[in-house]
Amino acid sequence: MPTFTTSDGLNLHYTDEGTGLPVLALAGLTRSGKDFDYVAPHLKGARLIRLDYRGRGQSDWADDWATYSIPIEGRDAVELLIHLGLDKAAVLGTSRGGLIAMVLAATVKDRLLGVALNDIGPVLETSGLDVIRDYLGKNPTWKTLKEAAAKRAAAMTGFANVPPDRWQAEVEKLYTETPSGLQITYDPKLRDAVLAAGEQPAPDLWPLFDMMAGLPLACIRGTNSDLLSADTVCEMQKRRPDMVSATVPGRAHIPFLDEPEALDALHQWLEAMQ
Repeated sequence: MPTFTTSDGLNLHYTDEGTGLPVLALAGLTRSGKDFDYVAPHLKGARLIRLDYRGRGQSDWADDWATYSIPIEGRDAVELLIHLGLDKAAVLGTSRGGLIAMVLAATVKDRLLGVALNDIGPVLETSGLDVIRDYLGKNPTWKTLKEAAAKRAAAMTGFANVPPDRWQAEVEKLYTETPSGLQITYDPKLRDAVLAAGEQPAPDLWPLFDMMAGLPLACIRGTNSDLLSADTVCEMQKRRPDMVSATVPGRAHIPFLDEPEALDALHQWLEAMQ
């Protein structure tokens, strides 16, 4: 299992597959590199590097939950690039991963080849944040993976035309089945970190977005997203007329990235960096 050790002593898991343009894939808040299983077969000509954040997936949990923060996770991402001997990489950021990408653009822009944002932007809608806070750090009431997969379609408002086997694959990424029920696959103290951050005034993220000027940029949004609004995407497009933009029907937060609309945007983005 490939791992590297961070500057504060945690062993973080990553995968490194393929050859070509290095693409660092950064997942959503509670997720892992497995989030990119669906899109990986379609990224021909790319070297796909996936990081499990601290406290998630197969990476170590931190003793100090306060280190579950975007700046520290951004530092971890840079240290992974250093570990791999990479001066630069493109970043494909889903949700939390896109916020990390914007911070990297503001702090170590010389390490970025481009940024693709999956259902995330400089404005986070309150309704979407409330949904995340509601489930964050809690084990589900479902007792088995089979039950979770059967119920997830109804639970995921805004999604349509998703086959049952996709929901099965999703719950297998999210939960571990135990005799006492399903357990989340990340440190529950992530909830403490997010709630503590939420007590602070919300920062203006538009300056971070603007720091991506000159980098090939793409934005993919689920039509029914409750975190990234159509109005925000419109403003992003005004500021970056060259931004590749795609809206995925039948998807909320977040698109799986193997939808035709998402793949078309990602392929355009990759071609811009060749």
